[in-house]
Amino acid sequence: MKQITNFLFLFLTISAFSQGPWTQEKGKLYTQLSFTTIPNYDNFFGDPDYSINKEITDNTIQIYGEYGITNNTTLIVNLPFKLISVDNLSYVDPAIDCIGDCSENINENKTSLGNIEIGVKHNFYKKDWLLSGQLSVEANTSSFYENSGIRTGYDAFTFTPLFLAGRSFSNSYLQSFIGAKIRTNNYSSNFKFGGEYGYKVFKNIWIIGFLDLEKSFENGDIELPDINRITSLYVNNQEYGVVGLKAIGEFSDNFGVTASLPAAFYGNNVAKQVALTVGVYKKF
Repeated sequence: MKQITNFLFLFLTISAFSQGPWTQEKGKLYTQLSFTTIPNYDNFFGDPDYSINKEITDNTIQIYGEYGITNNTTLIVNLPFKLISVDNLSYVDPAIDCIGDCSENINENKTSLGNIEIGVKHNFYKKDWLLSGQLSVEANTSSFYENSGIRTGYDAFTFTPLFLAGRSFSNSYLQSFIGAKIRTNNYSSNFKFGGEYGYKVFKNIWIIGFLDLEKSFENGDIELPDINRITSLYVNNQEYGVVGLKAIGEFSDNFGVTASLPAAFYGNNVAKQVALTVGVYKKF
């Protein structure tokens, strides 16, 4: 059972804040470096769906860590670094009066921090089922580039309270979460729900199916620049429904690789493109 629990911990941290109820043991540290790419997209979910005339590439490098403050309480930190490019985006500034073709072709590549996240997870029931609570805060540490509309995170603080439940079996596990993302600065807040099921297919390889839903409460009315709304990077009322697969390959008790391939089946103001994540982890 201890070996199963160790595997479960790896699955639950395959991506930052994967919403599992398992906590790290006191004094133990888990670290993960991952890379996520949403390449060359120009189509977006909306009502109706829409597109822009050129392409955006949205890449993220994340440094993620979990540290056991006690056996039941874990500190969580996530540092995202955004690498975003806009290729030949045609834009007309509505504040400029002109006659004829006034469009401007924009090419820009930016690398900057996203929203740094810190949180605490506490397990308050541990028998057949594990029940935990988690609260995380995303700081307003992102950047906005007005010439291209590139935004590397929300211009707000985000508070995410979650209720988490899960259970492990001999060769599998099941977990779910429910909560909200509460944003400041007149952004709308989101309802959040999801879960996953993982199964050990080989000695050191697990496959996980997952569901992740976010639905906007549409309770915010922030006014963002036109060029930002065109790129749809961290704009208001973003929401999605995602299903996908994750995988873990463990080379040793303390080192391994991760991969995640989600696909959205609905959304609003988010890219109609698959996001691929790969990573490596190390436990101390």
